[in-house]
Amino acid sequence: MKLELRGITKRFGDLVANNNINLVVEPGQIHCLLGENGAGKSTLMNVLYGLLTPDSGEILINDEPITISDPKDAVAHGIGMVHQHFMLIPVFTAAENVILGSEPVRPWPLLDHRAAKKTVGELSERYGFDVDADAVIEDLPIGAQQRVEILKALSHEAEILVLDEPTAVLTPQETDALIEVLQELKAQGKSIIFISHKLREVLALADVITVIRLGEVVGSTTPAQATTTSLASMMVGRDVNLVVDKAPAKPGEVVLKVDDLFVEDDRGLTTVKGVSLEVRAGEVLAIAGVQGNGQTELIEALTGMRRATSGRVAVGGVDTTKRSVRGILDAGVGHVPEDRQEHGLIPSFSIADNLVLDQIDDPKFAGRFGRKLKAIRENGEHLRTQFDVRSPSVDTPVGSLSGGNQQKVVMARELSRDLKVLICAQPTRGLDVGSIEFMHRQIIENRDRGVAVVVVSSELDEVIALGDRVAVMYDGVIQGIVDPSTSREEFGMMMAGARSEEEMA
Repeated sequence: MKLELRGITKRFGDLVANNNINLVVEPGQIHCLLGENGAGKSTLMNVLYGLLTPDSGEILINDEPITISDPKDAVAHGIGMVHQHFMLIPVFTAAENVILGSEPVRPWPLLDHRAAKKTVGELSERYGFDVDADAVIEDLPIGAQQRVEILKALSHEAEILVLDEPTAVLTPQETDALIEVLQELKAQGKSIIFISHKLREVLALADVITVIRLGEVVGSTTPAQATTTSLASMMVGRDVNLVVDKAPAKPGEVVLKVDDLFVEDDRGLTTVKGVSLEVRAGEVLAIAGVQGNGQTELIEALTGMRRATSGRVAVGGVDTTKRSVRGILDAGVGHVPEDRQEHGLIPSFSIADNLVLDQIDDPKFAGRFGRKLKAIRENGEHLRTQFDVRSPSVDTPVGSLSGGNQQKVVMARELSRDLKVLICAQPTRGLDVGSIEFMHRQIIENRDRGVAVVVVSSELDEVIALGDRVAVMYDGVIQGIVDPSTSREEFGMMMAGARSEEEMA
């Protein structure tokens, strides 16, 4: 089916999320929608799927205007959507989630579980997804939940399929498999809208690429006419260096040493299983893996946010295993957390105050009679300039900043202290390519100053670009520590549970 969006405008108060957007997707076409986070891509797709009502504009299918008031209308018109944030019911099984809304019953009103499992089995085989129909969603890893989301959309025989960042939690092999599925769906004449920020992926998959910036379409192109550099420039509105510029590392002595570490998650399940690793001064150890394989709990244990059940962590030869967060910071560890808003910032506090959160008892900023407001403000002005934090003033609440500027505040605060170790968890998640360029440069500059750096990222390209060595985690275990020049195929195998070739030899 042909899909056309004409003049779609959507406002949230004074914010214009979509401004007079026009988009045409032809049958048998993969149309990639590209743009920075916050550009308006997801808002536009939520309008298409009936989750939001546009302020103006219209939607046409096969040149006929239609009305979409809610997702039921969208599904009735042959539109399926795989959301960036999962729309699954955690306590239901995979089969129950897939057939939700079109449940087979026998006799009414009892659910026919056998028919539901058969449906999921047939869909899994047809599209090449390994999904356990009986598995409860909340017990599945993130990658498996994503596959259930995709099967759910495909189960309604959608003719127009929208996928919002569908590969964010998939291994390279799973991504390749998904691309094969989409090519097959394209051959069947289905119209596909694929939202992504991964330029390499877009160039490999798209027939047409439309770029949105600040809520407006700034241009359309094809892979034959575009490069990663040209697409990045369209997204940001300026030239961007996509290559991490770094000289070979010059590793020094071991600064961070982890021995046989075991850590449990909030449910009491062991998610870090005997991890041992060393990080030297002047190198970046990047930790790769599909999200949900113990990386979060590992970083929380290293930074004092979670107590290890056994094992040892040492920084500069000093045991920090049982130290508090404060004690670990004092040992010379900087931490850029996975969730900057939950664990890195106090949104209602000013930029200046957030920049001294970990130094509130430092004599530079606090005295016998209270906080030294002038010093705090001067420190904020200095760091705001140094790290190019774009805001009206240092008195601005940090919660009102863009994601990229919030991340700069976190990084500026952590790097304002003398560090032995810098730990960055998902340092560029949710950032535009310009902010990513800036964050990568900060990481490499600190490596070159002799800091031992640990980077955890679910983005394989980022891991390869930043890491001097790469450790791959799967199911709480380090599958191997390899050179970043290792093939993407081997990385994918390790992320799926295979040991490195060196260890298997």
